[in-house]
Parts: sequence; C-alpha cells; structure tokens
Amino acid sequence: MNASVIELDNLQKIYRTGDVEVRAVNGVSLRIERGDFVAIMGSSGSGKSTLMNMLGCLDQPTDGQYLLDGVDVARLGRSELSRLRNLKIGFVFQSFNLLSRTSACENVELPLFYTNPHVPLRDRRQRAIEALKKVGLGERLYNHPNQLSGGQQQRVAIARALVNNPELVLADEPTGNLDTRTSIEVMGLFQALNDAGITVIMVTHELDIAAYCKRIIVMRDGRIIRDEVNAARIFANDQRAVLDASEQHASLS
Repeated sequence: MNASVIELDNLQKIYRTGDVEVRAVNGVSLRIERGDFVAIMGSSGSGKSTLMNMLGCLDQPTDGQYLLDGVDVARLGRSELSRLRNLKIGFVFQSFNLLSRTSACENVELPLFYTNPHVPLRDRRQRAIEALKKVGLGERLYNHPNQLSGGQQQRVAIARALVNNPELVLADEPTGNLDTRTSIEVMGLFQALNDAGITVIMVTHELDIAAYCKRIIVMRDGRIIRDEVNAARIFANDQRAVLDASEQHASLS
C-alpha cells in the first residue's frame, strides 16, 4: 500500500476569460501521508478552495499530476472519477448541507444510495446508526435538522462523511458557523477521527482552528509559501478543560 494518500506534482488550475488568464493554482507539488491532519490556509483568492476542489475530485487540473491513493485522477472519466470520489473521500462543509425534511439517520444514509444502491435498507440504516453513534449522536438518530443545535448538525454532516468508511476527509471551513465552545468540540471530534487513522485535510482562515492540526500549509497567489509541522499543536480536550474552568470562575465572580 502506498504510504501517501495524496501526491501532487506541479498541479495547475488556469481559468481564462477572453485574453485574461488567472492561475488559481500555480505549480503546487505536495505529498500528504496517511494519517496526516493538515490545515490549508490563505487569504481570499490564494487558491486554497480551488486546490481543495481538485483534491476532492470536484474539479480537474489544467496541468500537472494528481495521484489519489496511487490512482492518476487526470486519466479517469467522469463516472470513474465519481466512483473514486464516493469510495475514497468524505466531505464536510461549513453550511452542513443537510436535507431539512429528513432525519439525521436519513441524511447520513444518503451517500450509500450512490455508492451501494443494492445494499438492503436495513444494512444502510445500521451503517448510518453506527456513524452517528461514532460522533456522539446515538440518541438523536431521528431528529430533524431544525431539532438540532449547530454543533449537532455539523456532527451529522461528519457522520455522513464517514458512512462510506473513507480514507480521506476533506473539511471546508467546518467551524465557520459555530461558536467557540462548539468549535472546540468539533475539532476534538476531528482529532479523534485522525487518531483512529483517517487522513484529514481542512481549509480554514482561522489560526486558532489550524492550531489543532498536525501540519499547516499556507498559500498565496496559487502557490504554497509555507508548509510546516505544527509543533505548538493544541488538543481539544485540554482547550475544553480551560474553557470549562474559565466559565466556572466567571459564574462564581
């Protein structure tokens, strides 16, 4: 088995409008090992979202090579690309993207209809229940999104990303709509998933969120300008304990 889940060699994404050429991603070479936990940062227009879309096989590069688990993505047709994406990658977004009229369990089951349409309903339901229990929502299986807090909705979205047992989870600003306490809880969940062996790549503009990751990549003008191990990594359990103590002190004063 290849040690790297992602290998990029001189990856480029060029957009053309008339005579104007924009290099959204400009010659990125990168290797991400299995079990890594990476934050991709950069200002608006830096190329981080475009890069994330290509990593998620939602968009194809203009030039360069992208190997996902050893498979050359550029050589795949649309149906093959879709199948690879559904089998290998779980997605978590800032806006949750849950269906409002369906339960947590039904939302989590949804990816299974695309990857395993012939699996019996009972088996799909059981896998969804297990995924929700894994994120601490075993007692909220049949609640609809409007019956859940923002943090609980994001947990449902994470469970949905996990239901196909992906090797890679891509998270795009997953704490962008959450308060501080809930953000800490969600980052603790990502750390636990990473500890269990899942590779996590997260786009964020927040330094305090990137601080939970093992590695921080910074982009500017479509290029990587910094890629370093995060020696000062924060652990969510410790951060939550500090917040608890601070709130307790405030309530007593």
